[in-house]
Amino acid sequence: MSYQFITSAKLPTRHGEFDLHVFENDDGQEHVMLSVGLPVGDEQSATDNTDQRQRPAPLVRIHSECLTGDAFGSLKCDCGPQLNTAMQAIQAEGCGAILYLRQEGRGIGLTNKIRAYALQDQGHDTLDANLMLGLPADARIYDMCAPMLAHVGVDEVRLITNNPDKVAYLTKHGVNVSERVPLVVGVNDMNAEYLATKRDRMGHLLDKEFYTAAHLNK
Repeated sequence: MSYQFITSAKLPTRHGEFDLHVFENDDGQEHVMLSVGLPVGDEQSATDNTDQRQRPAPLVRIHSECLTGDAFGSLKCDCGPQLNTAMQAIQAEGCGAILYLRQEGRGIGLTNKIRAYALQDQGHDTLDANLMLGLPADARIYDMCAPMLAHVGVDEVRLITNNPDKVAYLTKHGVNVSERVPLVVGVNDMNAEYLATKRDRMGHLLDKEFYTAAHLNK
């Protein structure tokens, strides 16, 4: 699958101004990147690569679309707080990017995600709910990340993530991850079991001792 840069524009947000880049794959699926302090358009050819390498690696967050969390403020997950905290951190840093990937519900789509929600309402965890629907526990792919980062001249990052799979995927595809920056925000009693499943069954790097919710420390 190949990815093509389409266009870019300025995007003012409550966290500050970002450069918004749009990419499209062979199937017409769109992904976007929000960047700060990285080359845009013709700036790429004018950038001094030596100077860029002397700066700290940019902060980067790979964030898969979550309509319920990002737009509706759902308490069932931590996606919305993660996105907003990453935007704030990158603005404060002055150099970085968010790769916003259009793969809702860990890649199973919005309808199947809500079907999985219904099973979670019956007491099943997020992983088992997907499997009960005959779907993968996690269907996300990250092959678009390296081309998106290459567009802004980035081949080394400090990656904001708790998911070691994202570190491994970038490394495999030629992007050096010089540091993993943990991102544990938005913990509440409605999503504690969801986070525990990510930690205990999906290998996410979440420290039990961090949490105050009693049922996360069982």
